Amino acid sequence: MAHFAKLGIGNIVEQVIVVSNDIATTEQAGVEFLQNLYGDRAVWKQTSYNANIRKNFAGIGFKYDQTRDAFIPPKPFNSWILNETTCLWEAPVARPELTQEQIDNNNYYIWNETNKTWDLVSE
Repeated sequence: MAHFAKLGIGNIVEQVIVVSNDIATTEQAGVEFLQNLYGDRAVWKQTSYNANIRKNFAGIGFKYDQTRDAFIPPKPFNSWILNETTCLWEAPVARPELTQEQIDNNNYYIWNETNKTWDLVSE
């Protein structure tokens, strides 16, 4: 099955749908099928679960970056930086590794945007 993302204003993904490989033999064939199906000239871009094309599988709210030919998720925090290779956002400070004891106690880290640190959360 082929997956296609409908782009709206600002190249933001509005919808992701599946098209049969029998129909979407090429990206252009899939786009033409969808435009005929919906009766409009919407912009559709093929996306891939296994990241064969466009870096990341598109999701609603992702942005299609034409220069990078990539789907980029929404930026989770203002301080995070785009990794140009993966087109994913990364914290400016690496998340610490959990110890086995922390894992056993269901602890995890969350990003603290105010302090720009990873805070350990205990359940």
